[in-house]
Parts: sequence; C-alpha cells; structure tokens
Amino acid sequence: MFVLTGYEYFLLFLIICSLVPVSALLAAKLLGAKGTGVVRRTTYESGMEPIGGAWIQFNIRYYMFALVFVIFDVETVFLYPWAVAFHTLGVLAFVEALIFIAILLIGLVYAWRKGALEWS
Repeated sequence: MFVLTGYEYFLLFLIICSLVPVSALLAAKLLGAKGTGVVRRTTYESGMEPIGGAWIQFNIRYYMFALVFVIFDVETVFLYPWAVAFHTLGVLAFVEALIFIAILLIGLVYAWRKGALEWS
C-alpha cells in the first residue's frame, strides 16, 4: 500500500497531530460561551478590572533580547543533530560547524557592541 515502507507510523503521527488542534478549536466553538456583550469584549486581567488599554508600546530592548535568544536557540537546534552524528560526518562537517559558530559569534559581538545586551 505504501511506497515508502516504514513511514506508516509517521503518517499516523501526522494525522493525529493535525486532528488535535482541529478538535480543540471545534470543542471551543461548540462548548464556548455565546455572549457578545461589552463584558465579553473587554480584556481579561486575572479576574481584576482592566486598567488602561490593551495596546501599549513596549521598549525595544525586549525585542532585542528576544532576537538574541532566538539566534542562540536556533544555534542549539542546528548543532544538536550535528553533535549526535559527529563521529560519522568527518572533518568537513567539523569545519562547517566552526564556520557556523563563527558567524553566530560575529552576530553576538555585533549585538554586544550595539548595546543590545545592556538592560539599563
């Protein structure tokens, strides 16, 4: 039946992963409250009365910290499979990983010099 043997469980996993969010959204639509009043449209702040508007400006430092975190989080995600298969990849893969790390270090130095890591 399948052209690629051994991927039946992967296909089942994809189907289940697709059905879980769809069923959650469908359940929320069917079981959720149907009110459309003023109280329903206000922002929710842990049961307290909302203070001010929901649209406020955040300092750019939050975004800079988030971007630096994402850069080094992605580095970890890309380097983990390389580290697992390191013994079979050879010297060329090691040099490529060093180049990748060097590029990320250049980005870190740039962010550091621009003051993106300064909180005060």
